This record gives sequence, structure tokens and C-alpha cells, in this order.
Amino acid sequence: MDVEVDIPTRVLVESMIREDATIDAAELYAVANALGMTDQQVRLHIRRLVAEGQLVQQGRGRRASLRVDAEIRGAVEPNVEFIRFMYDQDRGAAPWDGNWHLVAFAIPEVERQARDAMRDGIVHLGGAAIQGGLYVSPNPWEPYIEALVDELGVGGYTTRLTTTNLRMGELDSPREIVARLWPLEEIAARHDRLLGVARARLDRLTGPRELSSSEILTVAIELAAEFTRATDPDPLLPPELVPQPWPGVHARAVVAECWAQLLRRQSSQDRLRLFRLYAEVIGDVVEDAGREAGGAQR
Repeated sequence: MDVEVDIPTRVLVESMIREDATIDAAELYAVANALGMTDQQVRLHIRRLVAEGQLVQQGRGRRASLRVDAEIRGAVEPNVEFIRFMYDQDRGAAPWDGNWHLVAFAIPEVERQARDAMRDGIVHLGGAAIQGGLYVSPNPWEPYIEALVDELGVGGYTTRLTTTNLRMGELDSPREIVARLWPLEEIAARHDRLLGVARARLDRLTGPRELSSSEILTVAIELAAEFTRATDPDPLLPPELVPQPWPGVHARAVVAECWAQLLRRQSSQDRLRLFRLYAEVIGDVVEDAGREAGGAQR
């Protein structure tokens, strides 16, 4: 059964940016129509980007020339480093070392903006609040925390430490602590949905009918959008600390199969920035899986 994916117009347009900072207007409108969007929706969003100085347009409609005039990071562009870490965890190449990594901050009210940004940055890195101003992660996040602290200029208000002995009230089991601190059911549900989307797209990619260029692009954008929805808020908890089997592992494996299929297609989509970025990480994953399979056979 196919699973519909809601794609905002902004995500579509940003996903269609090519490596040379242009957008093929004809392809953009074709993919928009395949996603159930009207030409009017696309035109209005292009007009908004032009007014904001982010896009330069010459001509009209499907024959227009579109060039990105400012740095726009696509909303579904992957963070290659973190995705590699996800797949390393999935195949047992990044086991938990038993350390808890903590950061505490007490930023004064007069620097409230920095305090809010610090909290948001920590949560984005997968941290969970133990109590006011004290956050923890089972992953070695120190380089990212240091970069965040330096960016916000709050080094004088922060404390960083690592411990193997963490106790919360009566809880001292790492699995129980993780279950208390992170919304495991919500995280699992997002990956269950991702698995449904990925399976449906894989069936489409491996089916008997040859897909058109716009259909391939549609699959890629739907897959990237759903992957982002599932993984952006994922704290990347070690497999040792979450219930097994963990749905994220299966979902990401099927996503990798989908991208392997997509990357075999040689046509205009290869010029999209989105494809290059996914190719960087998924190519490594597929190669690693192939090497491991070959080693097991030997």
C-alpha cells in the first residue's frame, strides 16, 4: 500500500536546486504536478523567493530561467556526517562505550536569546534534560557542544563532563534512564512511517514499469522529506539502549536500498545537489554492506 507524503512547496523548490545553482522550471512544474501541487502554488512561491532576493527569474512559467541568488540550504538536504553515524550504529560499527556525556549551563536572563539558542542547539544534537539547565547524551558530542558554545559566546556559563555512573532517582539502569528521558514511542513511530514510505517507493522503483525522469525525482524528494522528518529529531540512541528490534534500523536499510536504485538512474537528476549529497553517504553504506556480505560468504 502506498503512503502519501506531504511535501511543502518550499521543500520541493529547494530540493530541485542543481549543482550550478539553477532550477529547471519545466522539471519543477512536472514534479509539482506529480506531487499534487498546482502551477499556481509553485508560481506564488517562486514570486516570494524572488521578492526576498533568494531567486532570480527570467521568463515565465515552465520556460522560465531560475537561478538561486543566495545560499539556500535545502530543507531535506542530509547532514552527511550524522547519517554516516546512524548507519554505523545500525551495523554495529559504533557501539556504546558506556559513557554519558553531560553539559550544564546557567546563562543569565539578560542573555536570554543565547540561553534559548543553547537549549535548542543541545536538543537538536540529541540531548535530553535531566533537570533545569543540565542535559545528557550517550554519544560523544563534545566537538559539537564546543562549537555551539563558541558560536554563542557562553563558555563562561557552561560546564561539560563525562561519567559512567549516572543515576536518576531510583533508576541506574542505562536502558531505564533512556526510556525515562527520551520519547522512544514517538521516535519509533516516525521510523515505522518512514519504513512504510520507503517500502512503497522501493516497490515503485523495482516494479516492471520504467519510471520517467519526473517520477524518479518525485520519489527522491518524497523519500528525502520523510527521511528528514524521521531522523532530524532522532537523538541517535545506541542500539544497546533501545528496545530491539528497533524500527529505525529496518527503515534506514530500506531507505538505503531506495537510494541505491535511484542513484543507478543516469539522467538529469544527477545534477541535483540533493542527489550528490545522498550519494556521498548512501554510496558508502551500500559499499560497506556489499563488503560485509562478501566477507560473510567467504
